[in-house]
Amino acid sequence: MIQVRRGAERYRGGDDDAGIESLHAFSFGPHYDPDNLRFGALVACNEERLAAGAGFGEHPHRDTEIVTWVVEGELTHRDSTGHATTVRPGDLQRLSSAGGVRHIERNDGPAPLRFVQMWLTPLAPGGEPEYEVVRQVADGTPHPLPRAGAALRVCRLGAGGRAAVPGAARVYVHVVRGEVRLGAERLEAGDAARISDAEGLELVAPAGAECLVWEMGTEPVYG
Repeated sequence: MIQVRRGAERYRGGDDDAGIESLHAFSFGPHYDPDNLRFGALVACNEERLAAGAGFGEHPHRDTEIVTWVVEGELTHRDSTGHATTVRPGDLQRLSSAGGVRHIERNDGPAPLRFVQMWLTPLAPGGEPEYEVVRQVADGTPHPLPRAGAALRVCRLGAGGRAAVPGAARVYVHVVRGEVRLGAERLEAGDAARISDAEGLELVAPAGAECLVWEMGTEPVYG
């Protein structure tokens, strides 16, 4: 089964006066939707745009796997475990908040910043926070999140390019840029597909595209 959610359907958030624009794919904050709380372990897929100098002040997280993909600009990350990092396009950032962590996310660069941030629920609560940045992620290589029973692939497709959709119990495809065909569906930048128990599917990019592809099992998740 394939369920398509269009970018235009995302819940709008952020703070225009502070230079923050947020687009939420799932029920989030004041945008409560009991029919759109999660897909497998995935509970958030936010498109964030920060003007130069804008950012999110220090705030807490607990029992959440936070994965960030920078599309344009530079993201400054600092957290309560002592990490201070600049994340650039092509880099993949993972913060396992586990038993609790606080962090700051800012655009300290001169150009606008755009990134996609995804939150997943772990299989079990607690533990020690973990942090890593994978620099210049290779196409199609799965990046596992054992704590959430999930893995992420970045698919960059040239004109006419194809990529097989993983044969997992649940697959979530987010189109970062370009356009892809998925079976009979046409997905543009900002669109997403939630796929359950599908086999033999391909992503086809007529003129090139970049997609984030989550593969998830059926393990029970915490929360």
